[in-house]
Amino acid sequence: MSAISIQSVTKRFPNGFEALKGIDAEIKSGSFTVVLGPSGAGKSTLLRLMNGLETPTSGEVRIGGESVDAHKLRHIRSKVAMVFQQFNLVDRLSVVTNVLTGRLAHRSWVGSVFYLFRKEDMEIAQEALARVALTDKAWNRADKLSGGQQQRVGIARALAQQPKVILADEPVASLDPVSSEEIMALLREICDRDGITVVVNLHQVELARRFADRIIGMNSGKIVFDGNPEQMTQSVLRTIYQREGIEDDNSLDMALAYA
Repeated sequence: MSAISIQSVTKRFPNGFEALKGIDAEIKSGSFTVVLGPSGAGKSTLLRLMNGLETPTSGEVRIGGESVDAHKLRHIRSKVAMVFQQFNLVDRLSVVTNVLTGRLAHRSWVGSVFYLFRKEDMEIAQEALARVALTDKAWNRADKLSGGQQQRVGIARALAQQPKVILADEPVASLDPVSSEEIMALLREICDRDGITVVVNLHQVELARRFADRIIGMNSGKIVFDGNPEQMTQSVLRTIYQREGIEDDNSLDMALAYA
């Protein structure tokens, strides 16, 4: 069974913009998939559909064989963790408390509202912090950390959730090259060691080539490439990054420069 199944999915927003146009994809359990493409290609919308943050206009998204719909969101989100571009931490809370929020989906409604955690939750959070090498920062305020450290807290929070799937939406877009390398290596290690299915949205072609098992290329709401990193030729990159009707495209030039 696929970890994620996307079947004939379209997404049209109220303003008429069609972000996704008939997407079909099966993502295997335990795989590391990068979704690559220019801004506006539909990458973030696709990830948000996988976690129920958006609803498809037509078609279906299934996680572990279960349809992602409004009646099952809490259950689905207990299995699917998100890592965000801007970290989405609560700045005034300690690092470990931010990681503990990854346990909320496993607690009762009352426990979630009042941040009631058990001893086992703290043990899971501490183990997650150890995995991302931030044990010594556990009681620091989140806003006192560097960008790379804050993203590692975001990954620790995802680990604390004990998910089957981690979705990472542009997780290195706000980071310097060294931190970007560390974050991608960490996500790859989690995939390999824990068997967690990882799907990452990226702009950076070189990172996609180095870390992915599979690359899905998107342009204008459609999948225009689906293959392994070795198949990412200059011609494929042009197909992914060329904007329709635009001859002089900076995004294409940048992609080819770093290919």
